[in-house]
Parts: sequence; C-alpha cells; structure tokens
Amino acid sequence: MLELERRLVEKIKFFLLELGSSFSFIGNQYRLTLNEKEYFVDLLFFNRKLRALVAIDLKIGSFEPEFVGKMNFYLGLLDRQVKQPDENPSIGIILCADKDNVAVEIALSDFHKPIGVADYRLQIPEKHLKEVIAQELKEVTGYVEKE
Repeated sequence: MLELERRLVEKIKFFLLELGSSFSFIGNQYRLTLNEKEYFVDLLFFNRKLRALVAIDLKIGSFEPEFVGKMNFYLGLLDRQVKQPDENPSIGIILCADKDNVAVEIALSDFHKPIGVADYRLQIPEKHLKEVIAQELKEVTGYVEKE
C-alpha cells in the first residue's frame, strides 16, 4: 500500500499547493518522536499568512471521534518540538471521505486547539474513480478486486 499512498499523496500535495502561495509544503509522513516512539503526520505545511504549522490527517473513510484526539496529540507535539517561538499555535485539519456534523461538533466541543474536519468531494464520477483505484491497486500490489 505504500506505493498507492505515495501516489495519492502526490496528487493531494499538488491540490493543496494550488490553494495558494501562502502554503509552504514541509513534508509527508512527517516524523515526530516522544519517549523513543515515532508518530507520523500525513501532511505538514506552514501557512505564511497565518504564521502557523498546518497538519493534515488523511482518512479514507468516515469521520470517527477518536481522530480528534490523535490530531490534538500531533498538534501538541508540533507546538513543543517544531513550532518557532514567533509562530502561532499549530492548526489541524482532518480530511475524511464523509462526516456527520453533529458527531464532529460533539467531538470538538471541549478541545481548545484549532482543529477542523472537512469531507472531500470528488469531481470524478464514482464509477470512474473505482476503476482508477482498482487500476492503482493492481499496479502496486497485483490485487484485483472481485465484483
């Protein structure tokens, strides 16, 4: 799956860089360590206008409340280990395929770090998207999905 992730990350990085010149790409699978344990932020950017690190956690499925705790942890590590003294607190974005607004509201209700949850909508027709993903899986892993 690493090759599939790499290809998807390439496309996502391109998309996010198209959002504006104020985003600077820092890295993908950005490594953070705490007590000799490693943690990885899917995508890490710096926004020049906001003067803040922007961590993005990519989720293929629907939003789950535990994603907020994970992002909060990442933001805490980023603020302690990476953020410069003159920068604003880090911002987190959880990008998932689907979300329930009430579940998101409840999950974020007592968190004080800036975390947002967004769902993405694909412009590619669903049938074509399934074909593209199936082809990528086949090329990367040799796996062929049965219909």
